[in-house]
Amino acid sequence: MTRVHAFSDDALAAHDAVGLVAELRAGRISIEELVDAAIARAGRVDPALNAIAYAAFDRARGLARAPRGGFFAGIPTFLKDNVDLAGIPTAHGSDAFVARPARRDGDFARMYVATGLLPLGKTQLSEFGFSAAAEHPRIGPVRGPWDTEHTAGASSSGSAALVAAGAVPLAHGNDGGGSIRIPASVNGLVGLKPTRDRLAQDKMMREMPLRIVSDGVLTRSVRDTAAFYREAEKVFRNVKLAPVGDITRPGRKRLTIAVLTSSVGRESSPEVRDLTLKTATFLEGLGHRVEEVTTPPIPTTFRDDFVLYWSMLAMVLVATGRRTYGSTWDPSRLDNLTLGLARHCRRNLHRLPRAIARLSRTKGYTARFHETYDVTLTPTLATPTPRVGHLDPMASYEGIMDRLEEWVAFTPLQNATGDPSISLPLARTAHGLPQGMMFSGPAGAEAALLELAFELEEAHPFERIQDAEWA
Repeated sequence: MTRVHAFSDDALAAHDAVGLVAELRAGRISIEELVDAAIARAGRVDPALNAIAYAAFDRARGLARAPRGGFFAGIPTFLKDNVDLAGIPTAHGSDAFVARPARRDGDFARMYVATGLLPLGKTQLSEFGFSAAAEHPRIGPVRGPWDTEHTAGASSSGSAALVAAGAVPLAHGNDGGGSIRIPASVNGLVGLKPTRDRLAQDKMMREMPLRIVSDGVLTRSVRDTAAFYREAEKVFRNVKLAPVGDITRPGRKRLTIAVLTSSVGRESSPEVRDLTLKTATFLEGLGHRVEEVTTPPIPTTFRDDFVLYWSMLAMVLVATGRRTYGSTWDPSRLDNLTLGLARHCRRNLHRLPRAIARLSRTKGYTARFHETYDVTLTPTLATPTPRVGHLDPMASYEGIMDRLEEWVAFTPLQNATGDPSISLPLARTAHGLPQGMMFSGPAGAEAALLELAFELEEAHPFERIQDAEWA
């Protein structure tokens, strides 16, 4: 086992982002010191993690000398390499085209940096975000800092690895099938997928027939996640949703919580089931009413429908790549997972309209379910974290998909419904790796989820990579 982190007594120390804001305001550190420390830390851990897609360190040092305002003014961060940041290429984790520098910030990046966050560059992801593990055939895999023999999850893999390893306190991720919550679970982080349309999104995400992707952040503390949403709402506010507001402490209301350890057609492993039920018992000890539910509140067609919709995104990508990405587009350089998904959709195109219609109706099923239960608890992932190579995107399509569906059995539901869902680092496997527990609620319930997350963090402080001992 090889554990990798960069925590030290430099300007970043072990602070989260909110703690660094306090240090800056007290004058104990400067933004320049913060940025230099983050660059140094990133340089120390990235050779082992392979998390950085594009380093914009000189640009960051320039911004540190004249930072923009905002609550997070000068706090170093990274953006995932599938959103546009002016002057930096957006490669989407793929070799299928030559990425050129973006002319302007995308809608999400514009909102993100308006909070004051200062990007150091872009982070690696699986090709176009299709896989739950980033294992690039040319540049290699993104490895988890808790044990570099294991994947860092995906698709927001690089962001999660750098936050967990202490290079930056928080980083951007987005989630179309679990891509914030999966790497949060794997890397011992807090990962909230917000309600659909809660935050600003880039044009590509907004134009999907079913808008399954939501942007957000990966953090080491609940208060950082809560503070990010508070500050983001000052920049972009969806008036159709109740505001998240300023959540800073546990809620007082005792909740009715449903616990599921199986998804449509997939069971969690015995170890993960036990960890989930232990979390349920812990919740009962805090006074919440917990009830185990054996059947997910959605049709048995859900899994196949979601895979078909997911594959439709790949089919459109392959068909329109040259128009979207220019004359350098070469689909022969796509990995087997992307090409296999596209092929799956072409073969099942006649089923797609009904699949999309059924997926669109899932929000009704979960809305009725949440009339009885305030929150649903499931494991974030159905099995412990696999080793690097288990989800090799150049293996056979059928083999990769079976392994993906076995592992990623719980997260896609909230992408279809648009409901919020948060992964918290509450459990640890016998191997000594983090295993996230996932809490989901009805649309607009971020405040309730964050209050519960504060309560759980207070009662069960999250283990830190620099302090953890191997099991």
